[in-house]
Amino acid sequence: VSILSAKSSLINKNETNTISEEREERPAYLEWYEEEILTPPPVQPIEPPPIDNVYEYLYQIPPGNDSEVALSDVSDKDSLWDKQRAKTATVGDIYGYNVEFERYSERMSDCSTFLSYGFNENGIKLKHANFCRVRHCPVCQWRKSLLWKSNMYVAYEEIKEKYPTHRWLFLTLTVKNCDITDLRETLQHMNKAWDRLAKRKVFKGVVDGWIRTTEITKGVNDTAHPHFHIMLLVKPSYFAKNYIKQAEWAELWRDVLRVDYEPIIDIRAVKNKSRKKNFNADEAVKNAIMETLKYSVKPDDLIGDGSKKSNEWFYELTRQTFKLRFIASGGALKNALKRDETITDEDMIKTSDEDDEVGEVDERRIVFTYRKIKQQYIYAPQYNQ
Repeated sequence: VSILSAKSSLINKNETNTISEEREERPAYLEWYEEEILTPPPVQPIEPPPIDNVYEYLYQIPPGNDSEVALSDVSDKDSLWDKQRAKTATVGDIYGYNVEFERYSERMSDCSTFLSYGFNENGIKLKHANFCRVRHCPVCQWRKSLLWKSNMYVAYEEIKEKYPTHRWLFLTLTVKNCDITDLRETLQHMNKAWDRLAKRKVFKGVVDGWIRTTEITKGVNDTAHPHFHIMLLVKPSYFAKNYIKQAEWAELWRDVLRVDYEPIIDIRAVKNKSRKKNFNADEAVKNAIMETLKYSVKPDDLIGDGSKKSNEWFYELTRQTFKLRFIASGGALKNALKRDETITDEDMIKTSDEDDEVGEVDERRIVFTYRKIKQQYIYAPQYNQ
Protein backbone atom coordinates (compact mmCIF):
# COMPACT_ATOMS: atom_id res chain seq x y z
CA VAL A 1 0.00 0.00 0.00
CA SER A 2 2.78 2.38 0.95
CA ILE A 3 4.57 1.64 -2.32
CA LEU A 4 1.34 2.31 -4.34
CA SER A 5 0.77 5.55 -2.44
CA ALA A 6 4.27 6.71 -3.20
CA LYS A 7 3.88 5.94 -6.90
CA SER A 8 0.53 7.78 -7.00
CA SER A 9 2.04 10.79 -5.25
CA LEU A 10 4.92 10.82 -7.71
CA ILE A 11 2.57 10.64 -10.72
CA ASN A 12 0.41 13.49 -9.42
CA LYS A 13 3.50 15.58 -8.76
CA ASN A 14 4.78 14.96 -12.29
CA GLU A 15 1.38 15.90 -13.83
CA THR A 16 1.29 19.08 -11.79
CA ASN A 17 4.79 19.99 -12.91
CA THR A 18 3.86 19.26 -16.55
CA ILE A 19 0.71 21.48 -16.39
CA SER A 20 2.72 24.21 -14.67
CA GLU A 21 5.40 24.03 -17.34
CA GLU A 22 2.76 24.17 -20.10
CA ARG A 23 1.25 27.28 -18.53
CA GLU A 24 4.66 28.88 -18.27
CA GLU A 25 5.45 28.01 -21.90
CA ARG A 26 2.15 29.35 -23.38
CA PRO A 27 2.90 31.92 -26.12
CA ALA A 28 2.28 35.53 -25.20
CA TYR A 29 -0.01 36.06 -28.21
CA LEU A 30 -2.44 33.45 -26.81
CA GLU A 31 -2.74 35.31 -23.56
CA TRP A 32 -3.27 38.58 -25.50
CA TYR A 33 -5.86 36.91 -27.72
CA GLU A 34 -7.82 35.56 -24.76
CA GLU A 35 -7.65 38.74 -22.75
CA GLU A 36 -8.18 41.35 -25.50
CA ILE A 37 -10.23 39.55 -28.14
CA LEU A 38 -12.20 36.80 -26.44
CA THR A 39 -13.00 38.83 -23.36
CA PRO A 40 -15.52 41.52 -24.38
CA PRO A 41 -14.94 45.00 -22.96
CA PRO A 42 -17.46 46.27 -20.44
CA VAL A 43 -20.45 47.91 -22.13
CA GLN A 44 -20.67 51.59 -21.38
CA PRO A 45 -24.22 52.96 -21.35
CA ILE A 46 -24.81 55.50 -24.14
CA GLU A 47 -26.76 58.56 -23.20
CA PRO A 48 -29.30 59.46 -25.91
CA PRO A 49 -29.15 63.02 -27.23
CA PRO A 50 -31.46 65.50 -25.55
CA ILE A 51 -34.91 65.78 -27.12
CA ASP A 52 -34.87 69.37 -28.36
CA ASN A 53 -36.74 69.09 -31.68
CA VAL A 54 -39.61 67.18 -33.25
CA TYR A 55 -37.33 64.86 -35.25
CA GLU A 56 -35.39 63.79 -32.18
CA TYR A 57 -38.69 63.20 -30.43
CA LEU A 58 -39.99 61.03 -33.29
CA TYR A 59 -36.78 59.03 -33.32
CA GLN A 60 -36.61 58.41 -29.57
CA ILE A 61 -40.33 58.19 -28.80
CA PRO A 62 -42.13 56.70 -31.83
CA PRO A 63 -45.91 57.21 -31.99
CA GLY A 64 -48.13 54.35 -30.87
CA ASN A 65 -49.87 51.95 -33.22
CA ASP A 66 -53.08 53.98 -33.04
CA SER A 67 -51.52 57.22 -34.33
CA GLU A 68 -49.78 58.23 -37.55
CA VAL A 69 -47.46 61.08 -38.45
CA ALA A 70 -47.33 62.30 -42.06
CA LEU A 71 -44.18 63.69 -43.68
CA SER A 72 -46.12 66.85 -44.55
CA ASP A 73 -46.90 67.33 -40.84
CA VAL A 74 -43.24 67.73 -39.92
CA SER A 75 -41.70 69.27 -43.08
CA ASP A 76 -43.49 71.76 -45.31
CA LYS A 77 -40.77 71.67 -47.97
CA ASP A 78 -41.18 67.90 -48.34
CA SER A 79 -44.96 67.97 -48.70
CA LEU A 80 -44.47 68.06 -52.50
CA TRP A 81 -43.54 64.38 -52.29
CA ASP A 82 -47.17 63.50 -51.57
CA LYS A 83 -48.47 65.27 -54.70
CA GLN A 84 -45.80 63.94 -57.05
CA ARG A 85 -46.05 60.37 -55.73
CA ALA A 86 -49.84 60.39 -56.09
CA LYS A 87 -49.40 61.35 -59.76
CA THR A 88 -46.87 58.54 -60.20
CA ALA A 89 -49.37 56.08 -58.73
CA THR A 90 -52.05 57.24 -61.19
CA VAL A 91 -49.75 57.09 -64.24
CA GLY A 92 -48.50 53.68 -63.11
CA ASP A 93 -52.08 52.42 -62.89
CA ILE A 94 -52.74 53.61 -66.46
CA TYR A 95 -49.69 51.68 -67.66
CA GLY A 96 -50.99 48.65 -65.78
CA TYR A 97 -54.16 48.56 -67.88
CA ASN A 98 -52.09 47.65 -70.96
CA VAL A 99 -50.07 44.42 -71.02
CA GLU A 100 -47.52 46.13 -73.29
CA PHE A 101 -46.56 48.50 -70.47
CA GLU A 102 -47.01 46.28 -67.42
CA ARG A 103 -43.28 46.40 -66.74
CA TYR A 104 -43.43 50.20 -66.49
CA SER A 105 -46.34 49.86 -64.08
CA GLU A 106 -44.37 47.47 -61.88
CA ARG A 107 -41.34 49.76 -61.81
CA MET A 108 -43.44 52.80 -60.98
CA SER A 109 -45.29 51.01 -58.19
CA ASP A 110 -41.90 50.52 -56.53
CA CYS A 111 -40.67 54.08 -57.19
CA SER A 112 -39.93 56.31 -54.19
CA THR A 113 -41.81 53.97 -51.88
CA PHE A 114 -39.64 55.05 -48.94
CA LEU A 115 -37.71 58.17 -48.00
CA SER A 116 -34.89 57.99 -45.46
CA TYR A 117 -33.85 61.26 -43.79
CA GLY A 118 -30.98 62.43 -41.65
CA PHE A 119 -32.02 65.02 -39.10
CA ASN A 120 -30.93 67.60 -36.56
CA GLU A 121 -32.47 70.60 -34.82
CA ASN A 122 -32.53 72.55 -38.12
CA GLY A 123 -34.62 70.08 -40.10
CA ILE A 124 -34.40 66.92 -42.19
CA LYS A 125 -32.17 66.04 -45.14
CA LEU A 126 -33.03 63.31 -47.67
CA LYS A 127 -30.35 60.62 -47.61
CA HIS A 128 -31.85 57.65 -49.43
CA ALA A 129 -34.72 56.91 -51.83
CA ASN A 130 -35.44 54.55 -54.72
CA PHE A 131 -36.38 55.63 -58.25
CA CYS A 132 -37.83 53.81 -61.27
CA ARG A 133 -36.32 55.90 -64.15
CA VAL A 134 -39.44 55.52 -66.33
CA ARG A 135 -39.44 58.55 -68.66
CA HIS A 136 -42.98 59.65 -67.85
CA CYS A 137 -42.86 58.95 -64.11
CA PRO A 138 -43.92 62.27 -62.47
CA VAL A 139 -41.62 61.77 -59.47
CA CYS A 140 -38.57 61.05 -61.65
CA GLN A 141 -39.42 63.94 -64.00
CA TRP A 142 -39.69 66.25 -61.00
CA ARG A 143 -36.39 65.18 -59.44
CA LYS A 144 -34.50 65.41 -62.75
CA SER A 145 -35.98 68.85 -63.38
CA LEU A 146 -34.77 70.01 -59.94
CA LEU A 147 -31.31 68.60 -60.67
CA TRP A 148 -31.05 70.31 -64.05
CA LYS A 149 -32.21 73.63 -62.61
CA SER A 150 -29.54 73.34 -59.95
CA ASN A 151 -26.94 72.51 -62.65
CA MET A 152 -28.02 75.57 -64.60
CA TYR A 153 -27.94 77.87 -61.58
CA VAL A 154 -24.31 76.85 -61.03
CA ALA A 155 -23.53 77.39 -64.71
CA TYR A 156 -25.22 80.80 -64.58
CA GLU A 157 -22.92 81.98 -61.80
CA GLU A 158 -19.90 80.88 -63.83
CA ILE A 159 -21.26 82.53 -66.97
CA LYS A 160 -21.72 85.83 -65.13
CA GLU A 161 -18.02 85.89 -64.31
CA LYS A 162 -16.82 84.81 -67.75
CA TYR A 163 -19.33 86.81 -69.83
CA PRO A 164 -20.31 89.76 -67.59
CA THR A 165 -21.83 91.87 -70.39
CA HIS A 166 -23.71 89.11 -72.21
CA ARG A 167 -27.50 88.90 -72.12
CA TRP A 168 -30.10 86.14 -72.11
CA LEU A 169 -32.98 85.49 -74.49
CA PHE A 170 -35.88 83.10 -74.00
CA LEU A 171 -36.96 81.55 -77.33
CA THR A 172 -39.93 79.28 -78.06
CA LEU A 173 -40.11 77.47 -81.41
CA THR A 174 -43.20 75.58 -82.55
CA VAL A 175 -44.52 73.58 -85.47
CA LYS A 176 -48.01 72.68 -86.57
CA ASN A 177 -49.74 70.10 -84.43
CA CYS A 178 -49.23 66.56 -85.66
CA ASP A 179 -51.06 63.29 -85.23
CA ILE A 180 -49.75 61.48 -82.19
CA THR A 181 -48.67 58.59 -84.44
CA ASP A 182 -46.42 61.03 -86.36
CA LEU A 183 -44.80 62.53 -83.25
CA ARG A 184 -41.47 60.70 -83.46
CA GLU A 185 -40.93 61.71 -87.07
CA THR A 186 -41.92 65.30 -86.26
CA LEU A 187 -39.51 65.51 -83.33
CA GLN A 188 -36.65 64.13 -85.40
CA HIS A 189 -37.43 66.68 -88.12
CA MET A 190 -37.41 69.49 -85.53
CA ASN A 191 -34.06 68.34 -84.14
CA LYS A 192 -32.50 68.40 -87.60
CA ALA A 193 -33.98 71.83 -88.24
CA TRP A 194 -32.45 73.12 -85.00
CA ASP A 195 -29.05 71.73 -85.99
CA ARG A 196 -29.30 73.64 -89.26
CA LEU A 197 -30.29 76.82 -87.41
CA ALA A 198 -27.38 76.54 -84.96
CA LYS A 199 -24.97 76.38 -87.91
CA ARG A 200 -26.34 79.50 -89.59
CA LYS A 201 -23.92 82.42 -89.72
CA VAL A 202 -26.50 84.84 -88.35
CA PHE A 203 -27.08 82.56 -85.36
CA LYS A 204 -23.42 81.88 -84.61
CA GLY A 205 -22.67 85.59 -84.95
CA VAL A 206 -24.77 86.50 -81.90
CA VAL A 207 -25.23 83.33 -79.81
CA ASP A 208 -22.40 82.05 -77.60
CA GLY A 209 -24.34 79.31 -75.79
CA TRP A 210 -27.74 77.66 -75.54
CA ILE A 211 -29.91 75.19 -73.63
CA ARG A 212 -32.81 73.55 -75.47
CA THR A 213 -35.62 71.42 -74.05
CA THR A 214 -38.53 69.67 -75.74
CA GLU A 215 -42.07 69.90 -74.43
CA ILE A 216 -45.12 68.06 -75.75
CA THR A 217 -48.65 69.12 -74.95
CA LYS A 218 -51.93 67.56 -75.96
CA GLY A 219 -53.54 69.51 -78.77
CA VAL A 220 -57.09 69.73 -80.09
CA ASN A 221 -58.63 66.53 -81.46
CA ASP A 222 -56.00 64.49 -79.61
CA THR A 223 -53.14 65.82 -81.70
CA ALA A 224 -49.67 66.44 -80.28
CA HIS A 225 -48.09 69.87 -80.00
CA PRO A 226 -44.29 69.54 -79.79
CA HIS A 227 -42.22 72.68 -79.24
CA PHE A 228 -38.80 73.81 -78.08
CA HIS A 229 -37.96 76.06 -75.12
CA ILE A 230 -34.51 77.60 -75.50
CA MET A 231 -32.32 79.88 -73.43
CA LEU A 232 -29.81 81.77 -75.53
CA LEU A 233 -26.67 83.48 -74.23
CA VAL A 234 -26.08 86.36 -76.65
CA LYS A 235 -23.28 88.83 -77.21
CA PRO A 236 -23.74 92.45 -76.05
CA SER A 237 -23.79 93.49 -79.72
CA TYR A 238 -27.11 91.66 -80.19
CA PHE A 239 -29.03 94.67 -78.89
CA ALA A 240 -26.98 97.11 -80.92
CA LYS A 241 -26.00 96.30 -84.50
CA ASN A 242 -26.96 92.57 -84.64
CA TYR A 243 -30.53 92.62 -83.34
CA ILE A 244 -32.83 89.97 -84.84
CA LYS A 245 -36.53 90.87 -84.87
CA GLN A 246 -39.22 88.34 -84.04
CA ALA A 247 -40.35 88.21 -87.68
CA GLU A 248 -36.77 87.40 -88.69
CA TRP A 249 -36.57 84.60 -86.11
CA ALA A 250 -39.80 83.20 -87.55
CA GLU A 251 -38.40 83.36 -91.07
CA LEU A 252 -35.18 81.65 -89.95
CA TRP A 253 -37.14 78.85 -88.26
CA ARG A 254 -39.42 78.40 -91.26
CA ASP A 255 -36.41 78.20 -93.55
CA VAL A 256 -34.56 75.53 -91.56
CA LEU A 257 -37.80 73.60 -91.01
CA ARG A 258 -38.31 73.63 -94.77
CA VAL A 259 -42.07 74.10 -94.48
CA ASP A 260 -44.50 76.18 -96.50
CA TYR A 261 -46.24 77.83 -93.54
CA GLU A 262 -45.20 80.52 -91.05
CA PRO A 263 -44.48 78.77 -87.73
CA ILE A 264 -45.36 80.52 -84.49
CA ILE A 265 -42.36 81.59 -82.47
CA ASP A 266 -41.82 83.76 -79.42
CA ILE A 267 -38.61 85.60 -78.54
CA ARG A 268 -38.11 87.84 -75.54
CA ALA A 269 -35.17 89.27 -73.67
CA VAL A 270 -34.65 88.30 -70.07
CA LYS A 271 -34.54 91.67 -68.31
CA ASN A 272 -31.34 92.73 -66.63
CA LYS A 273 -32.80 95.95 -65.24
CA SER A 274 -36.18 97.41 -64.37
CA ARG A 275 -37.75 100.42 -62.69
CA LYS A 276 -39.67 98.08 -60.41
CA LYS A 277 -38.65 98.58 -56.80
CA ASN A 278 -37.88 94.96 -55.93
CA PHE A 279 -36.54 93.84 -59.33
CA ASN A 280 -33.73 91.30 -59.17
CA ALA A 281 -31.87 90.50 -62.40
CA ASP A 282 -30.64 87.15 -61.09
CA GLU A 283 -34.19 86.12 -60.21
CA ALA A 284 -35.35 87.06 -63.71
CA VAL A 285 -32.76 84.72 -65.24
CA LYS A 286 -33.61 81.96 -62.77
CA ASN A 287 -37.29 82.26 -63.65
CA ALA A 288 -36.39 81.76 -67.30
CA ILE A 289 -34.31 78.72 -66.30
CA MET A 290 -37.29 77.30 -64.41
CA GLU A 291 -39.55 77.74 -67.42
CA THR A 292 -37.01 76.15 -69.77
CA LEU A 293 -36.28 73.14 -67.58
CA LYS A 294 -39.79 72.23 -66.46
CA TYR A 295 -41.55 68.94 -67.27
CA SER A 296 -41.37 67.54 -70.82
CA VAL A 297 -45.04 66.54 -70.71
CA LYS A 298 -47.59 68.06 -68.35
CA PRO A 299 -48.75 65.50 -65.74
CA ASP A 300 -52.36 66.37 -66.59
CA ASP A 301 -51.73 65.33 -70.21
CA LEU A 302 -50.25 62.04 -68.99
CA ILE A 303 -53.23 61.29 -66.77
CA GLY A 304 -55.90 62.66 -69.11
CA ASP A 305 -59.58 62.26 -68.25
CA GLY A 306 -59.41 58.55 -67.47
CA SER A 307 -61.14 57.48 -70.67
CA LYS A 308 -59.91 54.66 -72.87
CA LYS A 309 -59.28 57.16 -75.67
CA SER A 310 -57.16 59.32 -73.38
CA ASN A 311 -55.14 56.32 -72.22
CA GLU A 312 -54.51 55.26 -75.82
CA TRP A 313 -53.09 58.72 -76.55
CA PHE A 314 -50.69 58.30 -73.63
CA TYR A 315 -49.65 54.80 -74.73
CA GLU A 316 -48.84 56.09 -78.20
CA LEU A 317 -46.92 59.02 -76.70
CA THR A 318 -44.80 56.48 -74.82
CA ARG A 319 -44.08 54.52 -77.99
CA GLN A 320 -43.28 57.63 -80.03
CA THR A 321 -40.86 59.13 -77.51
CA PHE A 322 -39.00 55.93 -76.61
CA LYS A 323 -35.28 56.69 -76.10
CA LEU A 324 -35.50 60.18 -77.61
CA ARG A 325 -33.42 62.93 -75.98
CA PHE A 326 -35.42 65.91 -74.78
CA ILE A 327 -32.56 68.11 -73.57
CA ALA A 328 -29.61 69.47 -75.53
CA SER A 329 -27.04 72.24 -75.11
CA GLY A 330 -24.23 73.88 -77.01
CA GLY A 331 -21.53 76.52 -77.02
CA ALA A 332 -20.57 77.93 -73.63
CA LEU A 333 -23.38 75.89 -72.03
CA LYS A 334 -22.54 72.57 -73.67
CA ASN A 335 -21.62 70.81 -70.41
CA ALA A 336 -23.94 72.74 -68.10
CA LEU A 337 -26.46 69.92 -67.62
CA LYS A 338 -25.84 66.34 -66.62
CA ARG A 339 -26.88 63.93 -69.36
CA ASP A 340 -30.05 61.98 -68.61
CA GLU A 341 -28.41 58.58 -69.04
CA THR A 342 -25.68 59.42 -66.52
CA ILE A 343 -27.98 60.58 -63.71
CA THR A 344 -27.79 58.39 -60.60
CA ASP A 345 -30.15 57.90 -57.66
CA GLU A 346 -27.72 59.95 -55.61
CA ASP A 347 -28.09 62.84 -58.08
CA MET A 348 -31.87 62.65 -57.78
CA ILE A 349 -31.64 62.62 -53.98
CA LYS A 350 -29.37 65.65 -53.67
CA THR A 351 -30.84 67.84 -56.40
CA SER A 352 -29.56 71.14 -55.00
CA ASP A 353 -27.68 72.79 -52.15
CA GLU A 354 -30.88 73.74 -50.31
CA ASP A 355 -30.52 70.92 -47.81
CA ASP A 356 -27.06 72.22 -46.89
CA GLU A 357 -28.89 74.74 -44.71
CA VAL A 358 -29.82 71.85 -42.43
CA GLY A 359 -26.12 71.25 -41.74
CA GLU A 360 -24.36 68.07 -40.72
CA VAL A 361 -26.41 65.09 -39.56
CA ASP A 362 -25.31 61.89 -37.83
CA GLU A 363 -25.82 58.31 -39.03
CA ARG A 364 -29.31 57.94 -37.59
CA ARG A 365 -32.24 57.92 -40.01
CA ILE A 366 -35.99 58.43 -39.80
CA VAL A 367 -38.01 56.76 -42.54
CA PHE A 368 -41.32 57.58 -44.22
CA THR A 369 -43.13 55.12 -46.51
CA TYR A 370 -45.80 55.90 -49.10
CA ARG A 371 -49.39 54.84 -48.39
CA LYS A 372 -51.27 54.78 -51.66
CA ILE A 373 -54.67 54.66 -50.01
CA LYS A 374 -53.88 57.84 -48.06
CA GLN A 375 -51.80 59.45 -50.83
CA GLN A 376 -49.27 60.41 -48.18
CA TYR A 377 -45.87 59.51 -46.81
CA ILE A 378 -46.33 58.18 -43.27
CA TYR A 379 -43.67 57.83 -40.59
CA ALA A 380 -42.48 54.20 -40.34
CA PRO A 381 -40.23 54.00 -37.25
CA GLN A 382 -39.79 50.22 -37.63
CA TYR A 383 -37.43 51.02 -40.54
CA ASN A 384 -35.39 53.65 -38.74
CA GLN A 385 -31.64 53.26 -38.59
